[in-house]
Amino acid sequence: MNPPRFRSFTTALLGLSATVSGQDSPDELALKLANPVASLISVPFQFNWDFNMGPLNQGTQFKLNFQPVVPLSLSTDWNVIVRTIVPYISQEDVVGVPGAGAPADRHQDGLGDIVQSFFFSPKKPVAGTILGVGPAFLYPSGTDDRLGGEKWGAGPTAVALRQNGGWTYGVLANHLWSFAGNEDRRSVNATFVQPFVSYITKTRTTFTVNSEATYDWNESQWLAPVNATVAQLVKIGGLPVQFAVGGRYYMEGPSGAPEWGLRFVVTPLFPTGAR
Repeated sequence: MNPPRFRSFTTALLGLSATVSGQDSPDELALKLANPVASLISVPFQFNWDFNMGPLNQGTQFKLNFQPVVPLSLSTDWNVIVRTIVPYISQEDVVGVPGAGAPADRHQDGLGDIVQSFFFSPKKPVAGTILGVGPAFLYPSGTDDRLGGEKWGAGPTAVALRQNGGWTYGVLANHLWSFAGNEDRRSVNATFVQPFVSYITKTRTTFTVNSEATYDWNESQWLAPVNATVAQLVKIGGLPVQFAVGGRYYMEGPSGAPEWGLRFVVTPLFPTGAR
């Protein structure tokens, strides 16, 4: 199994969102959607499908990432953004060989490992750059040993971005090391790097291109998909909701990694008092 990673951070770019005390205009809200450390609250539901996986290149994986994002005001100058990723995974022929055993050997279904991050972010940009830095934690919550690494982990995470007109561009990175857990399982030592660029139109449509690249130091191997997505902010019964859809191509990966995938995100937006 590959070590857990922040592969779903695209959701933060396409779906990290909320109204701010009901005072933001739609244009201001659309701009804040592209800022992963804005003082905004959201509950994104990110649906992912990956194909051509596993030992025979026939496996498929569905992953639903439930990603609540909660901003807290620490002072007049600082926020902390708490972001939790809870994955539900259903996969077939990813770790088992078709025909080699019972159906249970081919299909796994359940929770994966949870990742939680804390971004400490100045409320005002620093020299025009929006910054966030803090710790990230890995919790061994997998309900099947083939869906999780059975390791506790921790490490640093940081993001830096700039916004100019309708453009948002920047990079997020983190590193996770395991420090406890099942001694028979492989340790976690992985770096994630995600450069991103997005453009918001006057109709509040957001186009985003990014990479979600993970380097596994144990195997000296990259897993590097490139994502292209489009998102639209709408109102349903007065509630702002963002819908996003996109695809990805895996430029590089270890044996058994997927070749391509699809993504769909639904993000209801809720008020927050953090400023």
